[in-house]
Amino acid sequence: MTKSYIVQHTHWDREWYFTTEDAKVLSDQVFTEVLDELESNPNVNFCLDGQSSIVDEYIELNPDKLPVIQKLVAEERLFIGPWFTQTDALLVDAESILRNLIIGINDTMKKYGEPMMVGYLPDTFGFNAQIPTLLNQVGIDNFMCWRGINFEKLVESPYFVWKGLGDRFVYAMNFPFGYMTGLMTVEAQENIEAFVKEKLDPSITFLQEHGDNQDILIPSGIDQKNIVRDFDKVVEALNEVSNYENVISDYPTYVDTIRKKENLPKYQGELREPVYSRAHRSIGSVRTQMKLENFKLEQKILRRIEPLMVIAKKNNIEISNGLLQRLWKKVLENQAHDSIGGCVSDNVAEDIFHRIKEANEIADGLENLIAKKIADRLDLKPNQVLIFNTDPKPFTGEKVVHIVTRSKNIAFKESEQAVIVKEVYYPERKNIMKLVATGFDYFDEPSYYELDVCINVELPGLGYKVIEFSESTQALEEKQEVNTTCIQNDVYKLRYENNELTLETTTGLLFKDFVKLVDAANDGDTYDYSPLAGDKEIDLYYKEAKAFEDSTKQSLMLYGVIEIPYDLEDRLSPNPQTGELSFELELIIKKGDDDLIEGKIRVNNQVLSHRLRLQIDVRNEDETSIAQIQNGFVRNKPDFIPEDWQKKYVEKPVNLEIFDKSVTVEDEGHHITVYADGLREYERVKNKLFITLMATTGQLGKPNLAWRPGRASGDTTNEGHIMMPTPLAQELGINQFTFAIRVVGQPFNEMETAKISYDRLNPSISYQKQLLNVFINRLDNKIWPQRKIEPLSSVFSLLELPEHLIVSAIYPSYRHANAFVIRLANPTSNEVKVDDSLIANAKIMNALEEEINRESLIKPYDYMTLQIEYSAK
Repeated sequence: MTKSYIVQHTHWDREWYFTTEDAKVLSDQVFTEVLDELESNPNVNFCLDGQSSIVDEYIELNPDKLPVIQKLVAEERLFIGPWFTQTDALLVDAESILRNLIIGINDTMKKYGEPMMVGYLPDTFGFNAQIPTLLNQVGIDNFMCWRGINFEKLVESPYFVWKGLGDRFVYAMNFPFGYMTGLMTVEAQENIEAFVKEKLDPSITFLQEHGDNQDILIPSGIDQKNIVRDFDKVVEALNEVSNYENVISDYPTYVDTIRKKENLPKYQGELREPVYSRAHRSIGSVRTQMKLENFKLEQKILRRIEPLMVIAKKNNIEISNGLLQRLWKKVLENQAHDSIGGCVSDNVAEDIFHRIKEANEIADGLENLIAKKIADRLDLKPNQVLIFNTDPKPFTGEKVVHIVTRSKNIAFKESEQAVIVKEVYYPERKNIMKLVATGFDYFDEPSYYELDVCINVELPGLGYKVIEFSESTQALEEKQEVNTTCIQNDVYKLRYENNELTLETTTGLLFKDFVKLVDAANDGDTYDYSPLAGDKEIDLYYKEAKAFEDSTKQSLMLYGVIEIPYDLEDRLSPNPQTGELSFELELIIKKGDDDLIEGKIRVNNQVLSHRLRLQIDVRNEDETSIAQIQNGFVRNKPDFIPEDWQKKYVEKPVNLEIFDKSVTVEDEGHHITVYADGLREYERVKNKLFITLMATTGQLGKPNLAWRPGRASGDTTNEGHIMMPTPLAQELGINQFTFAIRVVGQPFNEMETAKISYDRLNPSISYQKQLLNVFINRLDNKIWPQRKIEPLSSVFSLLELPEHLIVSAIYPSYRHANAFVIRLANPTSNEVKVDDSLIANAKIMNALEEEINRESLIKPYDYMTLQIEYSAK
């Protein structure tokens, strides 16, 4: 007989149109009721939505409830974890997803007991194809979700084996009718027979017939839902009228049931199909500034702060891992699906940006502390600069150093190249007080410069080096404007002529109208872009061009300004009110044979409700593309969308694809790759590649969109709910974006592309110990040196890896005080060999730092996590 496993839970959005503080008020009541009912009724259990952060916040309010929670977790009747927050699975870095699991699992184990080791993401808006691989890194072999399934196109059953891009897989369980499939409202409890016949049994029947399933999962709960009292008696009443056997269960028990199934169908790929529920396929471009700030924070932690902490620890500078975890938690709080998606109220958006501010303060403070402590140990002089290399490979090339100097007439001993990138001038100040041994002295402070200077350096792997500058008869080089609108090196010629930008390669390829901006109205909301009927996408033409040059590079600046309809109503009005959209595009090429074209876009947005995209000519017209995703690559081609798509889909299955760091288009004998920093959405149309820069809107939830007919998303069209304006989501003012383009006369290569993605994000980290301005680094004037400190060498390297290895992260161990972790990534379809000498001095672990079988190969699209003791030779 077919059996349904009913799991009682609450789905807990930490914030949405309500704030986290609002949610805490609700949790104080809902969670207390849950605990009281579980204590009084041993026949029931409850799932707290698979995230530990909400339990932490509840315990902060109710510390006396900790023993109760620990007891219920031990009895396997209250389920917490494995996540810290309910992560988005498309718009954040792979390491962010892993840290969400690592922190959630470790915190749960330390505070509450064994976590629920279920990959439970009940409401996330679609899933990247590498989620199985990421879950496997922490020992989770299963996955549960609501959205993204299509039984006709992807897999025929809600229960299947989902493979990552490599060999890793999970037992996947989808609830197409949502986590509220078996929701027992008060009305349902009062009319059991109607609930069973009209909702429960039809749902079980549907799930049974799609795959001939005899064991059916029925989640019973909804957002902020309290526990159903005497749920065991309610289930008894269900069984009196149901055609099926219904039992109280929990998610781990149901996973065990599915594990035993034979001949489960298999699937490989992403889950983003909007058949039974909306997947919000265009949410990747909403509140772009929030997403860009998240990307910058991720990179700051992964490429700066964590490796610096490892370097500091090796040099006996002790910094609490608690600070690092606090930093990560601020970031992860912003990566819950609604939060990073941007489908939140402006009130919540303000909270998110405040957490971004707090996270940056922690990160910058940690960097400041480490650099100052090392500089003190080096007894650094004002004319010396401490430069870090946070990659475990030797570095030769350009770094930007940040210095303060009284004159621009200086020279660097180790670099003939020294070009000012940015400068700030500070005029002389009178009557400045100075603390001396006998009290205070007063003097006139001279004028000085704060400079960013690009120099050439050689640096050891995962370490630092001290370089010097001195007075010179010549001033530092600065870029100069040149009288041309054409720049070129040994690879490219970029020319602006007749309002058009063309690219010509030395191999004979010509890209006409190479890069431009295009704009269209956005009749959507903070969930989805939607076109406005009667509106057409317009080209934004450049009005002026300037070229600049120094001894290392050339740049072409293109300027434009356009008056466009101010708001949606104006787009269709014969006499529209207009607003100004001004924009600058800078394209930079280095001299010689460097094949990266770096790009910067600056937009002053003074219009409402529109979508701005970067349009790139790729020549190829077959509309295929290769998207880099979390540790892998997937090939995409637009699907055919039938005219009557509304008969099958709940939103239009638009061919807006998601990528992470790069997207490539292949053509005969060459390929073109766009590397974008924090941008996530693209589309292929004929011979064009479109990268969405921003889609602005003034509404949270909006009904009857062209691409999303019917009700508004969210609660805004529910009974008693009102529409919510979101003026902050209009993103007025200055918006900036960075990217790069590479045209290569050879076939696409996964490893090469991944390495360039990684290398482009290699940071410049420098420190100067000077007294002209002690607020250049915020904490400098409060980090006091010790009188007797052990000196350090002026050159230091902790680890140097072979060039062919890609590093996902380097960070202090979560579980071993005298060790650090290095996670190696293989984003390709080929195995990658790891040197025996590296493995010999390390323990091979999973991401939780649990030791696993030793091997020297990283399988395709997989990881290897190593734990290395600082004392290891």
